[in-house]
Amino acid sequence: MNPAARPLPSTAAGLGLRRALLGPLRDAAPGDFDFLECAPDNWIGVGGRFGAALRELSARHPLVCHGLSLSLGATDPLDDTYLARLRRFLDEHRVPLFSEHLSYCSDGGQLYDLLPIPFTEEAVRHVSSRIRRVQDALGRRIAVENISYYAAPYQAMAEIDFVTAVLEEADCDLLLDVNNVFVNAVNHRYDPHEFLHRLPGARIAYFHIAGHYDEADDLKVDTHGAPVKPDVFALLDAACARFGPRPTLLERDFNIPPYAELVAELGQVREVLARHAPAANQHARA
Repeated sequence: MNPAARPLPSTAAGLGLRRALLGPLRDAAPGDFDFLECAPDNWIGVGGRFGAALRELSARHPLVCHGLSLSLGATDPLDDTYLARLRRFLDEHRVPLFSEHLSYCSDGGQLYDLLPIPFTEEAVRHVSSRIRRVQDALGRRIAVENISYYAAPYQAMAEIDFVTAVLEEADCDLLLDVNNVFVNAVNHRYDPHEFLHRLPGARIAYFHIAGHYDEADDLKVDTHGAPVKPDVFALLDAACARFGPRPTLLERDFNIPPYAELVAELGQVREVLARHAPAANQHARA
């Protein structure tokens, strides 16, 4: 963590910084949200009124960053120039948490999708080495996010074994996307509670929660374009019961409703976090 950045409270609830929401976010009443999250890929080097709005918001509210393009699982060389620019951005905005996807999105060029990594020991070593290099370049620990996936590549181990092996080998943290656990559990036929049970709670930096599309009873699509389903809120409750509350980001990337509806949904997130706050100190994070 950047020494100038303050850690987020465990019960902090945040919203995504989207350009369509800049007006409402700048005019927000105190207490509407506790932090904002942006994709630095979309903001590095941005000037004019958008750059000014970002600087204003990050001066008033904690800003966490969630990357889109490092392509941690790829074989393409890491972009050292971009990593240097990213480090300056994170330092400038006093970012307490930076995360990326446990996936790849390039193969000799940008693929514009987050593709799953084969679940193999070789892939564990490969992606962990790249995560360690990113952490060295950024001068901070990062968190990696468990992604949703549909067409699974070669799997010599279960998803949970792959994720936990990467966390250990890379010595990094986890951004636990609760909706992705639910979606993958339905689509790939595993128990989401068993998945939670096997996670190393001490490495969980924060949670994501989002809506998905019910294609069928046995097929869910992670969209970030709908309200959070009751089953996903129930899984967030189970995660908080097991690990204690963590800062939680409500993701909404399209079909963005009126700002007041987002704040109301964030209130549901707050209720879950607050329900487990008294027990927070009982959950070690060492």
